[in-house]
Amino acid sequence: MNLQKNKEEFEDIGKKDIEILKELACRISEIASLPEHSIIISEWKRNNDLIPGRPVVWINEVPWHEIEQCRDIEFHCENSFARRVEADLKITLYMWENARADMVVEPVYRLGVVINDTGYGISPCADFASTGTGIVSRHFIPQIKDFEDIKKIKFPEITVDRESTEKRRKILQEIFGNYLNVEIYGVGMIWFAPWDWLVMVVGVEETLMALATRPEFVRSLIARFTAASLSRLEQLEKMTLLSPNNGNFRIGSGGLGYTSDLPQMEFSTLGLSPRKQWGFATSQIFSEVSPAMHKEFALNYEKRWLEKFGLTYYGCCEPLHNKIHILQEIKNLRKISISPRADVKVAAEKIKNRYVISYKPNPAIFAGETWNRDFVKKELKEKLEIMKENGCIVEVIMKDISTIRHQPSRLKEWSQIVMEVVSEL
Repeated sequence: MNLQKNKEEFEDIGKKDIEILKELACRISEIASLPEHSIIISEWKRNNDLIPGRPVVWINEVPWHEIEQCRDIEFHCENSFARRVEADLKITLYMWENARADMVVEPVYRLGVVINDTGYGISPCADFASTGTGIVSRHFIPQIKDFEDIKKIKFPEITVDRESTEKRRKILQEIFGNYLNVEIYGVGMIWFAPWDWLVMVVGVEETLMALATRPEFVRSLIARFTAASLSRLEQLEKMTLLSPNNGNFRIGSGGLGYTSDLPQMEFSTLGLSPRKQWGFATSQIFSEVSPAMHKEFALNYEKRWLEKFGLTYYGCCEPLHNKIHILQEIKNLRKISISPRADVKVAAEKIKNRYVISYKPNPAIFAGETWNRDFVKKELKEKLEIMKENGCIVEVIMKDISTIRHQPSRLKEWSQIVMEVVSEL
């Protein structure tokens, strides 16, 4: 969460807000003291170290607007800075109480360093169409049409405000007292998804047509963006802003980053090399692109990014079951996303136990008119049995949940079902 706001916002927190935050911090501290967290952490570490065992489970990207509308979660702080901190804490508590799966809660509040980033010099422009359910469709208006336009992509410039960061930390630490330790945290997981961004400034159809009809234009485009992104990474490293992410941090589009195969250090550490972090890349728009074209116009450039890191995760919503052979070229690859659109059987037979399968069940199960517990369990069991038969090492990640039909109980039941299934394997 970005807490970069003006002075008044984080210095003018009233007594009522302070009491709300203190009470929440106390509850988080009590949960974090439970001995079961060390067991859960060891399970994540085992899984990420490619040691066989039960699948681990994590739930993310929940439709909070629906849960708020059901009044299952409410926010009361008046100060906007305090309200965002309140949201962080209440969301943690809500997930623990309703859909924890293999969630870890720590006695820590991590406060991001105040970083200013000039960006790429161009912003997406789009026409919007809302469904009225929180889902928004966009039609992107092309802004990069020819070679000359590629120069619109600028190299980001990074600056940091350490003084404001420390002021925020002191204020929160005073509020939280002995309940939670407030740690300054730099940049951990960096989402490197060049084509997710480029299609927004080039256009979706225009990008896909250019792959076939204007290959030199596409090469220049992705090369420019990759160079700009690597420049940003180099600045973050030189300014000692990189922090460890091999812990209670989301890795790519998957689960938590605990592993023995990256250096072990305090998560408040600043000044890492990317070599001591997890890295990530994805090309979701390349879902229907051939493996050869994916390699030529995406992977060859993504590898320049991924090779900077110690371990890496690849993929998000794109089906990758027919592209495992090209992903093997990533020497430090550890996890591969197997999305709802992927063929689990094909993926499992190709991956075996060489990488973690980051399996994504279809979130559409929450959107049906009726909730069918038996169907949910049967579907999970069938897919996980296939992976077990092939000796796969698996994390189950439920994400991209657009709707739960205003029935939060569905989320809680899914969490219970999946934990039943993985414990029976």
